[in-house]
Amino acid sequence: MKTLAELFEHTLHDIYYAENAIAKALPTVSKAVTDSKLKQAFDDHLEETKGHVQILKKVFSSVGLKPEGEKCDAIEGLLKESAGLIEETSGTALNAGLLAAAQAVEHYEIARYGSLREWAKVLGHDEAHKLLSEILDEEKAANSKLTNLAVAGVNKK
Repeated sequence: MKTLAELFEHTLHDIYYAENAIAKALPTVSKAVTDSKLKQAFDDHLEETKGHVQILKKVFSSVGLKPEGEKCDAIEGLLKESAGLIEETSGTALNAGLLAAAQAVEHYEIARYGSLREWAKVLGHDEAHKLLSEILDEEKAANSKLTNLAVAGVNKK
């Protein structure tokens, strides 16, 4: 990649892959936790993630690209970490561990969407900028919800 446009396109394919991988992993994570509020947060985020995939399709369309994923090593590693926690951890420690792993995913998404949004603006992709801002705001809200769950009880248990 030699241009911002190429970097934008690559990263857009990367996050599309990531969102689809997250959507596939969330049901397993939700099933593994025992805290009802955390389970509900994961279930809610699954629906939000499915919505992000649909919004990303609009982003692709708005910039004249086909919605395709490109393997994202970062999300693969983060999801592998979650799978490892499910195998190696139990009880309330599992809840805290999976909550922390989910926040790592959120932080990754926030970083990616923040960059994509600003690159879209620089490249003059106004519709993509608007749509990416929408997703970024939802990712920040999801991270805040997870933080509140951690502080209000999951970590204390």
